[in-house]
Amino acid sequence: MIIGVAGPYSADTEEQRQLNLDAMNLAAAKLLELGHIPIIGMNAALPVLEKANVPDRYKAIMEISLALINSCDALLLLAESPGANKERDLILAKGRPVFKSIEEIISVK
Repeated sequence: MIIGVAGPYSADTEEQRQLNLDAMNLAAAKLLELGHIPIIGMNAALPVLEKANVPDRYKAIMEISLALINSCDALLLLAESPGANKERDLILAKGRPVFKSIEEIISVK
């Protein structure tokens, strides 16, 4: 399955943002080890935004993230946040599953 990984990214400090991104990447690595294809919208959006001059960075991040998540078969929601909830709602609207843990995904396999 192609599984999007969603969770909070925004935080008050760069250190916390990096910890949030690391948590998503660690979960994605576990999914890959289980034979799935993981996708993280932030991993696609952040390098583009480093080079882009756009007035609304959050809007651009969400547009890129939602475009990627739209192609997923499921979503792993690590924790809620405004952006992660938008990704969750998109997957649910498509009738696709939202998992809250790696263990849930393993039990489906």
